[in-house]
Amino acid sequence: MPTSEARTAVVTVNYRSEAVLPEFFASLPAASTHPLAVVVADNAASDEARAMTQERGATYLRLPDNRGYGGAINAAVAQLPAAIEYVVIANSDISFAPGSIERLVETADATPDAGAVGPLIRNVDGTVYPSARRVPSLRTGVGHALFANLWLTNPWTRAYRLENEAEPHRRDAGWLSGACVLVRREVFERLGGFDQGYFMYFEDVDLGYRFGEAGARNIYEPSAEVTHIGGHSTASVSELMLQAHHDSARRFLSKKYSGALMWPIRFGLNIGLSVRARITRRRVRRGA
Repeated sequence: MPTSEARTAVVTVNYRSEAVLPEFFASLPAASTHPLAVVVADNAASDEARAMTQERGATYLRLPDNRGYGGAINAAVAQLPAAIEYVVIANSDISFAPGSIERLVETADATPDAGAVGPLIRNVDGTVYPSARRVPSLRTGVGHALFANLWLTNPWTRAYRLENEAEPHRRDAGWLSGACVLVRREVFERLGGFDQGYFMYFEDVDLGYRFGEAGARNIYEPSAEVTHIGGHSTASVSELMLQAHHDSARRFLSKKYSGALMWPIRFGLNIGLSVRARITRRRVRRGA
């Protein structure tokens, strides 16, 4: 995999994901006609992942401990060559469609104020995952938290996920899914990368929000496609993961609505998230 004179890097995180790495690597050559630097940051210190990565000419970064998704990505970006302008951050269970990375770079090149550009993400069954969303607000955040699992077509979740949009088209979003997103390296590093206070979940929401606050756009580019082969809708969910999700949501909303005068809002959001966590936990237990 050529890396000389590359201006774009692809970074991913391994955590016991050796089964999906071959398809990830196999999809990269057709994703861009230009050289790509590829880095695998390993939170699990796997000899199999190391061998697989090095066989394909990519860089293997063995981390001494599990830093979570954002922490591992930050470590990978920090050691990239200075010539790298764009970083495609992707889950290891992403498969890139031909030309997808090239299209993301073209959009970023044509939009100097873009901090991030995200592709259309398909689930394995071909359905489109809502990967470009609004930043959670008081209205959409509480409504989504309370009703997402009870009333699937509720207006707050649809507004949060921008599901009222007709056909996929290029547009601005509040944040883009960290499952696959291109970031402008200068902006990413200037803002400190991912907030490592999020071990799992919401690090991408937080990043998109900070990009927007800094005047950098988050652009959804559906002409670039990837497939999440791990499957958003079919992945198993543990109670630990559910707790991490709600803890991260609480952290983000508490940061957004910080300050003494905002305590009633934080209180209401915490109640909504706690109710949702209990409902979701019961559903997981019933399905176990």
